[in-house]
Amino acid sequence: MADAGSVYLTLKLAAKLFEKPLEALAADELRRVRTVAAKQQEIETLILTTPEAASVVLPATSVEASLGEIRGRYGSDEDYEADLERTGLDAESLRRAVERDMVVEAVLERIAARSAAVSETEVEIFWLIHKDRFRRAETRVLRHILVTIDERLAGGERSAARDRIDAIRARLLKKPERFGEQALKHSECPTAMNGGLLGKVPRGQLYPELEAVAFALAESSLSEPVETELGFHLLYCEKIDPARPITFEEARNNIRERLEQQRRGLCQKSWINALRRQAVTTAT
Repeated sequence: MADAGSVYLTLKLAAKLFEKPLEALAADELRRVRTVAAKQQEIETLILTTPEAASVVLPATSVEASLGEIRGRYGSDEDYEADLERTGLDAESLRRAVERDMVVEAVLERIAARSAAVSETEVEIFWLIHKDRFRRAETRVLRHILVTIDERLAGGERSAARDRIDAIRARLLKKPERFGEQALKHSECPTAMNGGLLGKVPRGQLYPELEAVAFALAESSLSEPVETELGFHLLYCEKIDPARPITFEEARNNIRERLEQQRRGLCQKSWINALRRQAVTTAT
């Protein structure tokens, strides 16, 4: 049987790097996964020889929770066991691989905790140097009505759908405050239950045809019918929050988290590099 730690690591990297099972990887993707796995396993082997690793005690409940999460990805015990067999693992070797992985993570977390705290002055300096990066994108509070097209159904033909959306728009031009009511009655989008409310929407979340219209609307205005592959849409822009610089107070916590993450990563890398140098010295 292949080394359980190596197999488990390769499976994890396939999911992390490409969001695919190992067997679905293309040849170049598989080469990359195997290259990264080999390097990472070398590092993990060094980590597992340290006093820090020897002092880790894994709670049995944590191990069981991790194994349970893996098992929960499968519809049945048969599927789970077949996948283990296919990858060259069994229940015991999977447990060892999961425990190994958890020990490595615990050690790296301990090492990261040794990093120096980020001071308020460091946060302010980062802000002053990079404040032009901190901007809040324009968002719009939008409501939406959808009338779908289905040529297979009587009344669902394109012409009928267009007539329906035109009639709804005509009513809303007279009383735009009834948009939520009209959405609840007529929209075939799940947002109908909430009066057609899409919420505070930035660019990049809507169909391109809808986005172009939505971000051209004035505040408190109704769109013309817009056709997409789903059907005909009406959009109503309730409010526009324009793009603006983010204040230091708004950015402070994010900056601190970013600097802390960087510092923790550097602390881990420095410690791992020291392990590598020690291994080379010992070998020679």
